[in-house]
Amino acid sequence: MYVGTLSFDLLLGDVHSLKEKRSLVRPIVAELQRKYAVSAAETGSQDLHRRAEIGLAVVSGDTGHLTDVLDRCERLVAARPEVELVSVRRRLHSDED
Repeated sequence: MYVGTLSFDLLLGDVHSLKEKRSLVRPIVAELQRKYAVSAAETGSQDLHRRAEIGLAVVSGDTGHLTDVLDRCERLVAARPEVELVSVRRRLHSDED
């Protein structure tokens, strides 16, 4: 069994309230969950207007499939015009760790 995680650090555009921030972040989280069957949530920078952190996790029996899903998730977030992807942290874990 393998577990892959991604943590996205995002810079949001013209956002002036936490309500506006949530209206940008929630659709991204929902699309990741719907398209790729991953566990995803806003995991950090929750009190900052123009920053967001989204974390996700995937479990698979095959590292190739795991890497493919993580790559697709990263491309999806990077392609969103309303956010700037500042950094991505990727970790892979196995049950032998």
